[in-house]
Amino acid sequence: MVHFIAGGKGEGKTKKLLNLANENARTTDGHLVFIDDDSRHIYDLDHDIRFVETGKHQLSNYREFVGFILGILSQDSDIKHIFVDGLTNIVETVDGESLVKLGNRLKQICEYNDVDFTISVNHSKETLPDEIKALLI
Repeated sequence: MVHFIAGGKGEGKTKKLLNLANENARTTDGHLVFIDDDSRHIYDLDHDIRFVETGKHQLSNYREFVGFILGILSQDSDIKHIFVDGLTNIVETVDGESLVKLGNRLKQICEYNDVDFTISVNHSKETLPDEIKALLI
């Protein structure tokens, strides 16, 4: 399952994502991963959640991001949920078209790897493509 959290800066996306991750840490039997562009929130997460900082690995497009995700999944087959905070800070080019392509590719990864994704993006909900609006939580 792929979900997106969308909104402008300061609308509480990160807090919602942190809460979801910590709730999942209490109820999920598998491993959890939280990806962020910096380490500000590392201490806000349950200690069982693996934290991955991407600040040194600026990714150019959604394809590079998918490769990054596949690299993480290749190292741990027990990952059940990946949370991504601020996709637009991690990937240089994130427009509506690339979000749709990313969503479709992540759905395939979900089915093959039995993993879920929750991703926050700095986009107004109204400007998102319909395919992404259907995945909003």
